[in-house]
Amino acid sequence: MHTEARISWENRPGRPIPPRGRTVLLCGMDLDPVVTNPDAYRVLFENDRVRVLEYRDTPGHRTQPHRHPDSVMYTLSSFRRRLGSGDREVDVELPAGEVRWLGAQEHYGENTGDTETHTIFVELKEPAAPTTGDQPLGPAD
Repeated sequence: MHTEARISWENRPGRPIPPRGRTVLLCGMDLDPVVTNPDAYRVLFENDRVRVLEYRDTPGHRTQPHRHPDSVMYTLSSFRRRLGSGDREVDVELPAGEVRWLGAQEHYGENTGDTETHTIFVELKEPAAPTTGDQPLGPAD
């Protein structure tokens, strides 16, 4: 069984300012991945309908908890990672060149493989469909 690290957001120093003033607040916490993990996520394009993010990390890297809206993910590299949310964790392994749907979710991720992770996310800005709470964690087929 995997254990989840608890993060104290109130005591986290040096919270970066989001680009172009973009802020997503949920429960008083800014969970925009570009803000929570500026070393790994960057905005490639943004308009009223979508935001395109690039994600890169190295083996052993672990993200802070963050939230994704409904998105399409395109893998530019093969990778192995662990995603966690609450008391759930799932191990994911994807080859380069995969395109997957990522339903809206909050999670942290850890590169558990021996290769760098490089992906593109196309985030949708339209409201997400209601969820039941038991939807898959991580990308879906």
